[in-house]
Amino acid sequence: MSTRPDGPGPKPRLDKEEHVTTTLWLTGLPSSGKSTLGRELVERLRDRRAVQHLDGDAVRKDFFPELGFSKHDRTENIRRIGKLAAMLASHGVLSVVSVIAPFREVREEVRAAHEAAGLTFVEVYVDAPVQVCAERDVKGLYAKADAGQVEAMTGVSDVYEAPASPDVLVDTASLSVQESIEMIERALERCESERREQDIREVVLR
Repeated sequence: MSTRPDGPGPKPRLDKEEHVTTTLWLTGLPSSGKSTLGRELVERLRDRRAVQHLDGDAVRKDFFPELGFSKHDRTENIRRIGKLAAMLASHGVLSVVSVIAPFREVREEVRAAHEAAGLTFVEVYVDAPVQVCAERDVKGLYAKADAGQVEAMTGVSDVYEAPASPDVLVDTASLSVQESIEMIERALERCESERREQDIREVVLR
């Protein structure tokens, strides 16, 4: 007969090598380099863990074509992409999101939803001046905006609210793709390590 006092069963063991359930959220102006970095990150990480790239333009086109570009629809688009990312992260898939997501409050809402679900949210500010973004712009959107052919162009005629305190800022005007990727990977490792340590402390204290 056991003499162990009544109480909860054995505490679950946390493996420090396990990947944390994470969304890596790249935000910035159009043509700042978000999609390029997102694709490169997925290629680099694919052999190490389950990973999925959610590109804002592709997700909007394939899943939410009914959404326009009003503030209401842009907000709804960010929320929906956030939910998709959280769903993937909750199943152990690293979600790499490349999306303008111009509104700070909505990005913080997505972060809060992740954290409430026990998920890690890593915000990457892909920073580049408007002039540099316009020079890179293969779609010609900046030129069309200057000519008055595009309304509500983020960074030109519409607002982009830069993150107040991102987990990492990459200046793609001065850093190479390789240098930017390395900075993001270090930030991802740091944030996930902090989350693992937090989870371990919570288990120990139960």
